[in-house]
Amino acid sequence: MNRLAAETSPYLLQHKDDPIDWYPWGPEAFDRARELNAPVLLSIGYSTCHWCHTMARESFSDPAIGTLIDAGFVAVKVDREERPELDAVYGEAAREMSGVARVYLHAWQVTGDARYRQLVHETIGDVPAPAHRAS
Repeated sequence: MNRLAAETSPYLLQHKDDPIDWYPWGPEAFDRARELNAPVLLSIGYSTCHWCHTMARESFSDPAIGTLIDAGFVAVKVDREERPELDAVYGEAAREMSGVARVYLHAWQVTGDARYRQLVHETIGDVPAPAHRAS
C-alpha cells in the first residue's frame, strides 16, 4: 500500500495497491523530491480512462517497474477530474512541446527550479508496450 489509501478520489484509490510509492499532489511529495534531489514522475489521469487502466494493468501493477520508478523518482498521482488546473497546465505544456494532444500525461519535473525546469514526456497514440514487450 502507498500514500493513496487515505485519498477520496476514485482514480487515486484505484492505485492504492500499486507497487509504486505514489504520493498525492501536495507539499509532502515535493519536499521529499527536494530532500532526495530526485525528479518527480507526475502521472495525471482519471477513473474512466481506458488508457489509464491499460497503463495501470501493464506497467503500474508490475513490481519490477515499481522498483525502477521508486529508485529514480518521487511518484505523484493526480486525478484530473479533481485537479483540472494541473491537467490544463501540464497538458498545454505537452501540446506546446509536441504539437499533439494527449490521452493521459506523464511528466518529469526537475525539483531544482520547479517553476522553469520541466521536462514533459507524454505517451501518444497506441498503448505503451508492457515491460515484457518493451524494446
